Amino acid sequence: MKHLEHNQEFRLNEILFENRNKAYGAYVLRTESDRILTKAFFIGVGLLAAVSIIPTVISAFKTAETQSTGDTEKPFVLVIPDEPAVKLPEKVTPPEKVTPPPPSVKQYNATIATPTRNADESNIVKDIPKDAIAGVKNDLEAPVAPTINVPTHVVSGPGTVVPPKIVVPTDSGPDNSVKGTDELSVTAKFEGGIDAFRNKVMNKFDVSAFQDEGTVNTTVTFIVERDGTISDIKTNGKDASFNAEAIRTIKAVKGKWVPGKNKKGESVRSYFKFPITMKFDN
Repeated sequence: MKHLEHNQEFRLNEILFENRNKAYGAYVLRTESDRILTKAFFIGVGLLAAVSIIPTVISAFKTAETQSTGDTEKPFVLVIPDEPAVKLPEKVTPPEKVTPPPPSVKQYNATIATPTRNADESNIVKDIPKDAIAGVKNDLEAPVAPTINVPTHVVSGPGTVVPPKIVVPTDSGPDNSVKGTDELSVTAKFEGGIDAFRNKVMNKFDVSAFQDEGTVNTTVTFIVERDGTISDIKTNGKDASFNAEAIRTIKAVKGKWVPGKNKKGESVRSYFKFPITMKFDN
């Protein structure tokens, strides 16, 4: 009877995984489930037996060791030593605050001399040389100051005219920004049309893992490049597995896209959104 049930399960697996990759993990798990369960059962029984036997073996060894020695265990006495006397630190007398001496200040006598009738005229210079010059020192041997020629008239003329600098605009290269729908005159499209692209996506989408989930949806967003390829594929669905399968399917679709064009009629990079919704009847 067990062999018959095994054959029925084998035939059911062959029907479910017909025309699919049998190296996939689900097929291997279904075919080897009995062997894995049997192995897990024996491992569990062995671990349970080991856990049950180990305390008994340890207890037997301890009993045999006690009987061989014949010594009785002495009670353990905990001796707490007396606390050493704590010597308080001696009171430290802070040193007396020494007032530093005031800084030495150079003093001078600001008293104004009282004028008298008989003043001291010994330092008054009475004879002034004719060749004396104003200054703090009368040095007749000092070098003569150089003569500076200052022009008495201004030279005028038309001067040099500097031509204005002409800045030549440089080509900044192609516009690599991604355009939205409102910036395009022509949106990007699949070479065979959107219906052909939708059919290719549905044919390559693997729905085997989502048949028990009812309705599943997501929106795929990607960039159509100027050369007709696509890049930066993203999804916003709540089911991570469904999002991953949607990205894989979009990448697997063969064919090029016609890039969108801006208001000047130039091919530019543009966004494209493709919603995917699947409903499965339970």
